Amino acid sequence: MCYKHVSLFFIFSREENILAKKYYTESIPDVEKELNTSLQDGLSDSEAKARLEKYGENALASKKKRSMFMRFVDQFKDFMIIVLIIAAVLSGVLAKEWTDAAIIMIVVILNAILGVFQEARSEAAIDALKEMATPDAHVRRDGAIITIPSTELVPGDVVLLEAGDVVPADLRLNLARSLKIEESALTGESVPVEKHAETLSGEDIALGDRVNMAYSNTNVTYGRGEGIVVGTGMNTEVGKIATMLNNADETDTPLKHNLNQLGKTLTMMILAICVIVFIVGVLKANPADRNSTLMINMFLVAISLAVAAIPEGLPAIVTIILALGTQTMAKHKAIVRKLPAVETLGATDIICSDKTGTLTQNRMTVEKVFYDGKLHDDSEEIKDTNPALLSMVLANDTKIENGGNLLGDPTETALIQYAFDQNIDVQGLLEKYKRVQEVPFDSERKLMSTVNKDNGKFYVAVKGAPDMLLKRITKIVRNGEVVAITDAEKQAILESNKNMAKQALRVLGLAYKQIDDVYDDPTTDNVEQDLIFAGLVGMIDPERSEAKAAVAEAKSAGIRTVMITGDHQTTAQAIAERLGIIQKGQDERVLTGAQLDKLSDDYFKQHVGDYSVYARVSPEHKVRIVKAWQANDKIVAMTGDGVNDAPSLKQADIGIGMGITGTEVSKGASDMVLADDNFATIVEAVKQGRKVFSNIQKAILYLMSCNVGEVLTVFMMTMLGWDILAPVQLLWINLVTDTLPAIALGVEPVESGIMKRKPRGKKSNFFSGGVASSIIYQGILEGVLVLGAYQIGLHVGPHVGDASMQHGDALTMAFLTLGLI
Repeated sequence: MCYKHVSLFFIFSREENILAKKYYTESIPDVEKELNTSLQDGLSDSEAKARLEKYGENALASKKKRSMFMRFVDQFKDFMIIVLIIAAVLSGVLAKEWTDAAIIMIVVILNAILGVFQEARSEAAIDALKEMATPDAHVRRDGAIITIPSTELVPGDVVLLEAGDVVPADLRLNLARSLKIEESALTGESVPVEKHAETLSGEDIALGDRVNMAYSNTNVTYGRGEGIVVGTGMNTEVGKIATMLNNADETDTPLKHNLNQLGKTLTMMILAICVIVFIVGVLKANPADRNSTLMINMFLVAISLAVAAIPEGLPAIVTIILALGTQTMAKHKAIVRKLPAVETLGATDIICSDKTGTLTQNRMTVEKVFYDGKLHDDSEEIKDTNPALLSMVLANDTKIENGGNLLGDPTETALIQYAFDQNIDVQGLLEKYKRVQEVPFDSERKLMSTVNKDNGKFYVAVKGAPDMLLKRITKIVRNGEVVAITDAEKQAILESNKNMAKQALRVLGLAYKQIDDVYDDPTTDNVEQDLIFAGLVGMIDPERSEAKAAVAEAKSAGIRTVMITGDHQTTAQAIAERLGIIQKGQDERVLTGAQLDKLSDDYFKQHVGDYSVYARVSPEHKVRIVKAWQANDKIVAMTGDGVNDAPSLKQADIGIGMGITGTEVSKGASDMVLADDNFATIVEAVKQGRKVFSNIQKAILYLMSCNVGEVLTVFMMTMLGWDILAPVQLLWINLVTDTLPAIALGVEPVESGIMKRKPRGKKSNFFSGGVASSIIYQGILEGVLVLGAYQIGLHVGPHVGDASMQHGDALTMAFLTLGLI
């Protein structure tokens, strides 16, 4: 049961409904006035206490948890489970077969315990979200800066941020000094976002583009800032995610749906046959023999037939097959948290995959370098005296640890890694060109410069946004000489920058100059003037080498890959083209979050198949995409690693979390976790899931054909008025022959060509693919053989002429034939 009562969350009046307001479109004075606070002094201590009482703690609320006992009781509400319990009671009380009854009840109880355990694990997502809260926050109150627990923050507080901090609440920034915040867990953005305090214009600005906002549970990687708290607790963006997690629909897995359908169908059919057997058995008897003893005996036969016909071992067999499937998947780096997820993967029609870290490496990498008027691949050799390389290494704040680990901004670490890959002695260069002065990066001018020693002179290295850098470049190296740069050369540089940007590369400009003396006061006005162009460097978070082949294999299996990312449209489209998710130039298959907002639900459900790539999306968009596919009867697998992915992971038929880069929130909301964060592992898991379904079908074919044979044998014997098998014989055959052979069928290896088949579809079931007809004809064949053996026993053998002995031979032959079949 899913609790959706609004009483679980804070109920705000119009003035308190903070999250609904678009503070990024309001000026700081307006925000200050609206929240009745002061940037200079902050809130008073008494006002903060009053607001804490009014708004509650800055913490996440969760839905009311059900008791362990009620969860356990819920496991017995399944139709087939109820029938099995009734059958167990009747077989024990009436047929005195307590062993059979005990086995049935053990299976039922074990399934219930497993169900309770899985439900408890699934609630870990909200608990993990709560644990992400920061322990402390630096705030300005009564004009003084103090440190308080983040749970005591209230709307209107003025919070101070610096590198290394976790943002404690949603803030409207009023100050940003070279401030960069890593928001990938919330937005999917692969690199830290540069922040500023200017008011934004526009009503529907994507979460990742609200650069004057700082959101709860994101990380400050560079610079410092200050902001006014505009949302706390459930009124933050991460609080919205918690709300969606609480309210996410609990979807039945195909396995559960198929088992329920199987149980209801079988039970109705078997009960009908049992009633007919009972009535016909009584009517066929001589009127003189119709007494209470006959009635009880025929009732026992009917109950025994019901117990024998219902595959009570099926839940145990399915559980064992699924458990063996999880072990196989674990060897392939796919850790299954919920057993039904194994089979659900095999039915997958759509894989909605996050880009960063799943399809890509989640690591900025240099791919192209432009210098000497030419574009070079990252594999081409570059000398350590090349000005482009020197600017990459020297104008860089990356810290290099002894073990070779690089710490710093992902863009800057990518430049150092490029130098390492070129076998450049980076440490040696840093020693030779020792930094003596610097002009730090600033989000307004978008440049960074260092002044370094250079054999009695000084070498100025500059890197930054190409358009900003070109304004300060006056010279270029032509034929080995430094000469004045022409407008045509500047245009060629801009064209190269544009071409690299079209390939979704993040481009930085590189420049340098040599000076005789250090600056008295190094500023952008003197250091970053009269520069010599060194080159351009293009970086990208590249696709995983094995992801393209995995996407192709999924396509051959009839599975469609859909990319959903918080990154920019250009980047998303370029990666999708490189992976084969879309063809080059298929712009119409790419949809942004802002464009999705303009589509009605009905239209989107009808046209969701038109789109393969979604860019700049929010958590709500991801859930909407999953629901649209599900509305088209598709089985949807969703991958994710961030807090923002948790609601869609829970909504999907199969949620797949990332084991390496994934947050505990996303793992807790997932059905399966990838130990290697690799998309190719998903495709391998789909193959194993298909094998599991195929093996379960084989087990069901075996069990049901046997049971149909038993039912038909007893039914026909009753119809013909022959002496029938005793209840104890039916129960013994059922007990001994049902489970172990079916388990053996459940461990068969993957069939060749299993990934060339199309997904079986949401409406398919265990009887699809010819299984139903096989059960019927095999069951009829078994029944005919058993009846034939009975007739042979009556007319052939050493006891012909002795009716009593011949009858015993016939029953023995029928019993052995049925058991062996």
